[in-house]
This record gives sequence, C-alpha cells and structure tokens, in this order.
Amino acid sequence: MAGKDTLVLPAADISTDGDCNPTDTSNDEDGKPNTETMQLKKEISLLNGISLIVGNMIGSGIFVSPKGVLIYSASYGLSLVIWALGGIFSVIGALCYAELGTTIKKSGASYAYILEAFGGFIAFIRLWTSLLIIEPTSQAVIAITFANYLVQPAFPSCEPPYTASRLIAAACICILTFINCAYVKWGTRVQDVFTYAKLIALIVIIIAGIVRLCQGYTNHFVDAFEGSSWNAGDISLALYSALFSYSGWDTLNFVTEEIKNPERNLPLSIAISMPVVTVIYILTNIAYYVVLDMNAILASDAVAVSFAEETLGYMKWSIPIAVALSCYGGLNASIIAASRLFFVGSREGHLPDMLSMIHIQRFTPVPALLFNCAMALIYLAVEDVFQLINYYSFSYWFFVGLSIAGQVYLRWKEPDRPRPLKLSLFFPIVFCLCTIFLVAVPLYSDTVNSLIGIGIALSGVPVYFMGVYLPESKRPPIIGKLLGFLTRITQLACYCVVTEMDPVD
Repeated sequence: MAGKDTLVLPAADISTDGDCNPTDTSNDEDGKPNTETMQLKKEISLLNGISLIVGNMIGSGIFVSPKGVLIYSASYGLSLVIWALGGIFSVIGALCYAELGTTIKKSGASYAYILEAFGGFIAFIRLWTSLLIIEPTSQAVIAITFANYLVQPAFPSCEPPYTASRLIAAACICILTFINCAYVKWGTRVQDVFTYAKLIALIVIIIAGIVRLCQGYTNHFVDAFEGSSWNAGDISLALYSALFSYSGWDTLNFVTEEIKNPERNLPLSIAISMPVVTVIYILTNIAYYVVLDMNAILASDAVAVSFAEETLGYMKWSIPIAVALSCYGGLNASIIAASRLFFVGSREGHLPDMLSMIHIQRFTPVPALLFNCAMALIYLAVEDVFQLINYYSFSYWFFVGLSIAGQVYLRWKEPDRPRPLKLSLFFPIVFCLCTIFLVAVPLYSDTVNSLIGIGIALSGVPVYFMGVYLPESKRPPIIGKLLGFLTRITQLACYCVVTEMDPVD
C-alpha cells in the first residue's frame, strides 16, 4: 500500500545521505550542522515508561465498574482471589513482552512480533483489526466517559446532554493529538501528571477504606467466601472481567524504538508497574468492600462515586473529576500507542507511506497521529459506540496469545538470536495455554459479537490482497496516483518526510 511518489522538501533543512535516506542538515543551537537521520528520537525515560503502563492500565474501570468480577464470583473473598490471579497472569504476559521487546527492538507491540514470527499476512490482519475497530472504538469510549464525568457535577440528577458530551470528547481527542504532535516530551509529561493524579485519587480511596477497617467495619468480611459461585463458567467470566481491567500492560512495547536504553528500561518499567497496579487494584476493591455492601456495589453505575458519598463528605465531588482525569491520562497513552502502531504498519508497507512520516523538526509522527485522531472522531459520531467495543474481545486475546506463541516459535527457529532478557519457556507456554481459554470464553458467552469481530478481521483479507500482496504494476493505476497525491499533500501540509529504521536493528 506504499505510494512511491514523494516530494523533496527544502534542501536547507533536509538532504539525503549516500543511500537516499533523509537527513537533517539544519544547524543546531551552536551553529553546527546536524547530520541526524530522520528517526523518532529516544525520549522516553524509565519514569515515562512506568507512567505510560500504569496510566493506560488504570483507566476508568476501577472507579466506575469493578463489579464485573463480583457479579460472577458472588462473594468478596473469591472476587479478591480472582483479582490476584488476574494480576499474576498479567505479570506473566508482561514479562513475556519484556523478552519480546528487548529481542525484537521494533515499536508496534504484537503487530511487530507477529510480523517477525509469522509473516506479513497475519500481522496485517492484526493491524487491520486495530485500525478498523480496536483503537478508534476504545478511544471514543474513553473520551465519552471523560466528558460525562467532567460535566457530571453540573448535572447531578440527570444524564449530561448527548451533544455536549460528544463535543467535549472530540475536543479532548483533538487537544491530546495536538500535544503529541508538538513534542514527544509534551505527551509524556501529560502522561506523568495524569498518572500521578489518578494514583493520588486511588490512594485517597484506599486510605479511607483502611480508616474504616481500623474503626472496626469488618462485618462484610465475615465468612468472606459465603455464597461463592464455584461454577467453572462463572469463574472464567469473573477472571475474564479482571483481565480486561488489567489490559494495557503492553503499552510501552508500542514505543520500543523511542525508549532510552530499552534493554534496561523496558523490562524494568514492566517489573515496577505490574506489581504496583496489582496491589492498587486489590486494595481499592478491599476499600470498596469495607464501605459498601454487595447489593450497593452491584446496583451502582459508578462504584467510586457511591463510595465517596459514604466516606468523603463535602469532598465527594472530587471523585467524578478523578475519573475524568483518569480517562484523560488513559486516552493520552492510547493515542501514543495507536499512532505508533499505524506508523510502524506504514513503514512495513502495510499502510500508505504517508503514515510513516515524521515532522522534520519535532520528530513526531504527525500524519499517524492525525489519522488516529480522524478515526476516533468518526467513531464518536456512532451513537451506540459502546456496543462496538464488544466486537473485539476475541480478536484482542487471539493476537496477544499469537504474539507470545511467536516467542516460543522464535526460540526454536532462532535459538542463537541475542536475547538480553531470556525467560524460562514455562512462562510463555502457560500464557499461551491460558489464552486459548480466553479466546474460547467470548466465543461461548458472546457468540454473536465474537463472530462479528471475526468477520471484521477477515474483511482485511481482500484489502491485503489488493494493497500488499499484488505488485504495484498489477494494482489499479488509480490507487497509485491517489496515494502519490495524498503523500505529496501530507508532506506539504505536515512538513514531514519518510522515516528510516535504526541501522543497528
């Protein structure tokens, strides 16, 4: 799908090296010429990496609807066990991704790993599913949730106006897109600030729960396992709900090429983030269980708000704001990750060339960010966008499991490949076996939506055949001309050039 017709930008800023790779030849602050290859810069530190993972994992779910686990487990005791098991399982998956990320030093997470292990076709289907449904739908939902909770204090007894919520959600997406287009550091700083904000809010909830616990409010934990549902189907659905809340641990793998010292900082960010999130989730649920009885939790549309009404008094207004801040940080992390996925897909020839361009001065993937923004805005116009999110549960776990199966396959295919971090094969094998279960659960419990999701994924097959598999000479000429025109327009409008891979990779 790559268009070959590109425009040469002014020679005062951009020239090419001996291999026709774009090179920055502008002067630096000291008047000396720069000879940097046009690549995304390594500007993500260890702290930024931790903020990206924690910020994306802790979304609105823990504030709004942590009741999914409780519904199926039917007891406080069993639900806490399932939250802990979900955390352990997610830690195993994240550690497997730490090995993959330090072995295959490409951005793009599962797309890059599937491409390396199983080739272009399956990787394209993974990319197509993300482009068409996963990324824009999830971002639209997060933005709408942000807007609803931001304006909730102004509409305490009714639903916020539909149009107002959608316009605020659109403004949120556009502002974050602009921030990430401007500078990578702006995006990571926003992520840091909003991650701190949501952690402070959760710490307030946890402390309030501990205070109540110390005051003797322990009656909800008497016979904590009484009434537990030990049915295998219920336990599996409870675990599935917990794992959905833990999703996002692969966020940093989408930006591997922008991490400073990735061999150290990628696994270390994961090793720090995962226990932090697991402990926070368990302690937050304990706090909820201390204050609210089971019926109150199951009946609440926003558990944290109900908790605040019981414990925070005049400060109860702060929790809707905290939910909005949490959504804002999660949306920022999602925009960063999704734009890099489209960027890498374009660089690999699976999307038009224009999406693999970066700004010649700011070194940000402006076209990919704008494309991601446009897709999210389109899905904001879908009135029942929340229904669309049900279509990709099957695809999500299938491709995560497939990428880790690729880890096992590459161990056999390329045993001598350098691996700065090398886990025991026990971990990826256990994870792959568990993902078979996670793929089967939605097929069993939500068959229609799962089949629709499979249909969406398979719709990429003819697109792959026409846009990637066929040689350019056999494609309809109009496609090449249109892509060439769009590429030139993109270069002029965004002041961008096609990036290059790091030669050491």
